[in-house]
Amino acid sequence: MPADTAARPAAARVFFALWPAPELAARLAAVARERAGRGRPTRAETVHLTLAFIGDVPESRLPELVEAAGRVRAAPCALQIDRLGHWRHNRLLWAGCSAPPPALAELVAGLLRELRAAGFAVADAERAFVPHLTLVRKLALPPPDLGLPETLFWECRGFVLVRSRLSAAGPDYQRLARFPLSA
Repeated sequence: MPADTAARPAAARVFFALWPAPELAARLAAVARERAGRGRPTRAETVHLTLAFIGDVPESRLPELVEAAGRVRAAPCALQIDRLGHWRHNRLLWAGCSAPPPALAELVAGLLRELRAAGFAVADAERAFVPHLTLVRKLALPPPDLGLPETLFWECRGFVLVRSRLSAAGPDYQRLARFPLSA
C-alpha cells in the first residue's frame, strides 16, 4: 500500500481549558443569547476559557498530555468577568477580565513549559495570551452596548484536558482529565 494512502493513527483534537461551574456557564450563555443577533451563541455546556490549544494528537499520546499537565504547579485564581469584547477579524463576541490575575498568566506559562518539554506544539503559543470566553461566533456586527449586565466572579480551582469534535451543530466537548490547582 502506498505511504500516502496508509491508515493514519486515530487522532484527538484537544485543548486545555478552565471550565466554569454550570451556574456561571448558564449566566454567560444567557448573555450570549441576548447579544447574538444573527450570530451563533455559545451553548452553556461549551462555555470555557482556553489555556492552550494543541490540535490533533494521536490518541496513543493522550497519556503523555495528561502526564505533562499533571506536573503543572499553579495557585488557584479568582477571575472577575467584567467586560465584553469583539474581534472583527474572526467575528467573535467574548467575555473577559479587565485585569486578569497574575496567577492565570503563571498557570498558562507553566502549562506551556510542560507541554513543550514533553514534545507537544501549542497553536498560537507565541501570541500574547488574552484570556477570554467565546460567547458568540459568526457575529456580523458587535452589539451597540459591550457592557456586561453584572460582574461575574469565578474561583478557578482546576483546569481540564478537553477533546473537541466538530459538527454542523457546533462543537461537542468531552472532558478527558481534570487537574487541580493548589497554592
